[in-house]
Amino acid sequence: MNGLAILIPVALGLGALGLAAFFWSLRRGQFDDLDGAAARILIDDDEDRPA
Repeated sequence: MNGLAILIPVALGLGALGLAAFFWSLRRGQFDDLDGAAARILIDDDEDRPA
């Protein structure tokens, strides 16, 4: 029972830390352009390389 007194606050703290990191990334614009990152793999960069 003493273990739960330690583990529950630790789990809640880690959950709050993850939620804070998620909201921080939202404010920094990490999720603004999801389609651009998906289409970037299709762009052919061979035109920029010298022969």
